[in-house]
Amino acid sequence: MRFIRLIFVAFLALVLVAVALANRQVVTLSLFPANLGQFLGGTWTVAVPLFLVIFVAFALGMLAGLIWEWMREAKIRKTARQRSRKVEQLENEVGQLRENHAAPRDDVLAILEQPSVKSRPATGHAQLPAAR
Repeated sequence: MRFIRLIFVAFLALVLVAVALANRQVVTLSLFPANLGQFLGGTWTVAVPLFLVIFVAFALGMLAGLIWEWMREAKIRKTARQRSRKVEQLENEVGQLRENHAAPRDDVLAILEQPSVKSRPATGHAQLPAAR
Protein backbone atom coordinates (compact mmCIF):
# COMPACT_ATOMS: atom_id res chain seq x y z
CA MET A 1 0.00 0.00 0.00
CA ARG A 2 2.87 2.35 0.77
CA PHE A 3 4.39 1.67 -2.61
CA ILE A 4 1.13 2.51 -4.39
CA ARG A 5 0.84 5.74 -2.40
CA LEU A 6 4.41 6.65 -3.30
CA ILE A 7 3.72 6.03 -7.00
CA PHE A 8 0.57 8.19 -6.81
CA VAL A 9 2.41 11.08 -5.12
CA ALA A 10 5.24 10.88 -7.67
CA PHE A 11 2.74 10.91 -10.55
CA LEU A 12 0.87 13.86 -9.02
CA ALA A 13 4.14 15.79 -8.57
CA LEU A 14 5.06 15.09 -12.21
CA VAL A 15 1.67 16.37 -13.42
CA LEU A 16 1.92 19.51 -11.26
CA VAL A 17 5.41 20.29 -12.56
CA ALA A 18 4.23 19.78 -16.15
CA VAL A 19 1.27 22.15 -15.59
CA ALA A 20 3.56 24.74 -14.00
CA LEU A 21 6.04 24.58 -16.88
CA ALA A 22 3.31 24.80 -19.50
CA ASN A 23 1.66 27.84 -17.85
CA ARG A 24 4.50 30.19 -16.94
CA GLN A 25 2.94 33.24 -18.61
CA VAL A 26 2.31 36.22 -16.35
CA VAL A 27 -1.35 37.21 -16.05
CA THR A 28 -2.93 40.21 -14.39
CA LEU A 29 -5.61 39.55 -11.83
CA SER A 30 -8.03 42.31 -10.88
CA LEU A 31 -9.93 42.22 -7.61
CA PHE A 32 -12.79 44.38 -8.93
CA PRO A 33 -14.37 44.52 -12.42
CA ALA A 34 -13.48 47.24 -14.95
CA ASN A 35 -13.40 50.73 -13.42
CA LEU A 36 -14.77 49.93 -9.97
CA GLY A 37 -11.26 49.81 -8.52
CA GLN A 38 -10.68 53.46 -9.50
CA PHE A 39 -13.58 54.59 -7.33
CA LEU A 40 -12.04 52.83 -4.32
CA GLY A 41 -8.64 54.36 -4.95
CA GLY A 42 -5.86 52.21 -6.36
CA THR A 43 -5.43 49.69 -9.09
CA TRP A 44 -6.34 46.57 -7.12
CA THR A 45 -4.47 44.32 -9.58
CA VAL A 46 -1.60 41.90 -9.26
CA ALA A 47 0.58 40.18 -11.87
CA VAL A 48 1.28 36.48 -11.17
CA PRO A 49 2.21 33.39 -13.19
CA LEU A 50 -0.78 31.49 -14.56
CA PHE A 51 0.20 28.20 -12.88
CA LEU A 52 0.06 29.94 -9.49
CA VAL A 53 -3.49 31.09 -10.24
CA ILE A 54 -4.43 27.52 -11.18
CA PHE A 55 -2.86 25.98 -8.05
CA VAL A 56 -4.36 28.55 -5.68
CA ALA A 57 -7.80 28.15 -7.25
CA PHE A 58 -7.53 24.37 -6.92
CA ALA A 59 -6.40 24.65 -3.27
CA LEU A 60 -9.23 27.07 -2.42
CA GLY A 61 -11.74 24.73 -4.07
CA MET A 62 -10.43 21.80 -2.04
CA LEU A 63 -10.62 23.86 1.15
CA ALA A 64 -14.19 24.97 0.37
CA GLY A 65 -15.19 21.34 -0.25
CA LEU A 66 -13.57 20.22 2.99
CA ILE A 67 -15.38 22.87 5.01
CA TRP A 68 -18.68 22.11 3.24
CA GLU A 69 -18.43 18.39 4.04
CA TRP A 70 -17.34 19.06 7.63
CA MET A 71 -20.41 21.24 8.19
CA ARG A 72 -22.69 18.75 6.41
CA GLU A 73 -21.49 15.88 8.60
CA ALA A 74 -21.78 17.82 11.89
CA LYS A 75 -25.23 16.35 12.55
CA ILE A 76 -23.94 12.83 11.90
CA ARG A 77 -21.01 13.36 14.30
CA LYS A 78 -23.36 14.74 16.98
CA THR A 79 -25.66 11.72 16.66
CA ALA A 80 -22.68 9.35 16.83
CA ARG A 81 -21.40 11.03 20.02
CA GLN A 82 -24.84 10.80 21.63
CA ARG A 83 -25.23 7.15 20.72
CA SER A 84 -21.73 6.37 21.93
CA ARG A 85 -22.53 7.94 25.32
CA LYS A 86 -25.80 5.98 25.48
CA VAL A 87 -24.02 2.71 24.64
CA GLU A 88 -21.43 3.36 27.35
CA GLN A 89 -24.18 4.15 29.87
CA LEU A 90 -26.09 0.97 28.98
CA GLU A 91 -22.93 -1.17 29.17
CA ASN A 92 -22.22 0.21 32.64
CA GLU A 93 -25.79 -0.49 33.69
CA VAL A 94 -25.62 -4.07 32.39
CA GLY A 95 -22.33 -4.57 34.24
CA GLN A 96 -23.86 -3.33 37.49
CA LEU A 97 -26.91 -5.55 37.03
CA ARG A 98 -24.69 -8.57 36.46
CA GLU A 99 -22.77 -7.85 39.64
CA ASN A 100 -25.90 -7.17 41.73
CA HIS A 101 -28.06 -9.99 40.42
CA ALA A 102 -25.55 -12.71 39.66
CA ALA A 103 -27.51 -15.95 39.39
CA PRO A 104 -25.91 -19.36 39.75
CA ARG A 105 -24.68 -20.74 36.49
CA ASP A 106 -25.69 -24.32 37.11
CA ASP A 107 -29.02 -25.94 38.07
CA VAL A 108 -27.33 -28.09 40.71
CA LEU A 109 -25.80 -25.00 42.31
CA ALA A 110 -29.21 -23.32 42.21
CA ILE A 111 -30.78 -26.22 44.13
CA LEU A 112 -27.96 -26.25 46.67
CA GLU A 113 -28.17 -22.50 47.21
CA GLN A 114 -31.96 -22.49 47.74
CA PRO A 115 -32.98 -21.83 51.34
CA SER A 116 -34.20 -24.86 53.23
CA VAL A 117 -37.90 -25.54 53.76
CA LYS A 118 -37.71 -24.45 57.41
CA SER A 119 -36.43 -20.99 56.53
CA ARG A 120 -39.12 -20.30 53.92
CA PRO A 121 -41.86 -17.93 55.01
CA ALA A 122 -45.25 -19.55 55.47
CA THR A 123 -47.37 -17.42 53.18
CA GLY A 124 -49.57 -20.18 51.87
CA HIS A 125 -48.60 -19.35 48.30
CA ALA A 126 -46.35 -21.43 46.13
CA GLN A 127 -43.19 -19.59 45.27
CA LEU A 128 -41.89 -19.58 41.75
CA PRO A 129 -38.20 -20.11 41.12
CA ALA A 130 -36.22 -16.96 40.43
CA ALA A 131 -35.89 -16.05 36.77
CA ARG A 132 -32.44 -16.05 35.31
